[in-house]
Amino acid sequence: MKKLINAPERVLDDALAGVAAAHPDLSVDVGARTITRAGGPTTGKVALVSGGGSGHEPLHGGFVGPGMLDAACPGEVFTSPVPDQLLAAAERVDGGAGVLFVVKNYTGDRLNFRMAADLAADEGIAVATVTVDDDVAVRDSARTAGRRGTGATVFVEKIAGALAERGADLPSVVDMAERVNAATRSFAVALSACTPPAAGRPGFELGEDEIEIGVGIHGEPGRRRERFRSAKDTVATCMDAILDDLPPVTGEGTIVMVNGLGATPLIELYVVFNEVAAVLAEKGATIARSLVGDYVTSLDMAGVSITVCAADAEMLSLWDAPVNTPALRWGV
Repeated sequence: MKKLINAPERVLDDALAGVAAAHPDLSVDVGARTITRAGGPTTGKVALVSGGGSGHEPLHGGFVGPGMLDAACPGEVFTSPVPDQLLAAAERVDGGAGVLFVVKNYTGDRLNFRMAADLAADEGIAVATVTVDDDVAVRDSARTAGRRGTGATVFVEKIAGALAERGADLPSVVDMAERVNAATRSFAVALSACTPPAAGRPGFELGEDEIEIGVGIHGEPGRRRERFRSAKDTVATCMDAILDDLPPVTGEGTIVMVNGLGATPLIELYVVFNEVAAVLAEKGATIARSLVGDYVTSLDMAGVSITVCAADAEMLSLWDAPVNTPALRWGV
């Protein structure tokens, strides 16, 4: 294992210290392991809090800032943040209008966020939870009950975050987050495994001519293994799975994200996006907005995930609203 770290047990703390040094507009508490907007809560605004295991950067800390999250809680690599950590974040960002927890559908995340919501209620904080479950590769896995939460998390945080920024109340923000999740589907393919620092070795093995179809962002098994093939054929498999399950695309068009899993060159991601665009054009669908890059990674995994949202006009308007975070910035 060759990684630019000091020691496996210090990866998260050292990375959080780096976030603090790089982004003075964020408030980073290394001891409590929380990342919040600097300046404290916004009175009367619904606060969005998310989090999950580290190793998926920029998710979630990279999306803290105006127009998206108010706070993010990183756990250890591929490990859920703990309830006390989540409670501390909720307390720091609650402006009196309530808090929305955005939770990916993994067993540990759901359990710990649920416990944190109960603790917050005891403190008089109104908390609602939306669970993201967009991955159509599998219905269940060792970590989930139902679909895994992946790329749609970015869409939920951006669109619901924009609505909260406009002053919407908690039920309205929850409804929008649920609408975005319901309209979004994802599928991923791995060309190689990732190597968690504490393990020091790849999480699974692939032959030189093998790829994992439907891989999870922690390296969970997908639908099957296949022989390595062209980008066109690989995208066709992904898009068949997505479009078989995606709600009908309206006249407004789609939001598409082609996401690198950590070790995929940008030139390859654009090759993939071109194939995605061709498939959607053949189906008569229009790409209205797009993201290409690393947004939900899996450490150093080579591979790609594709996320498609059948967006309506309100979702597109909220997507276009200003956002100012380390990983997403426009309109400011």
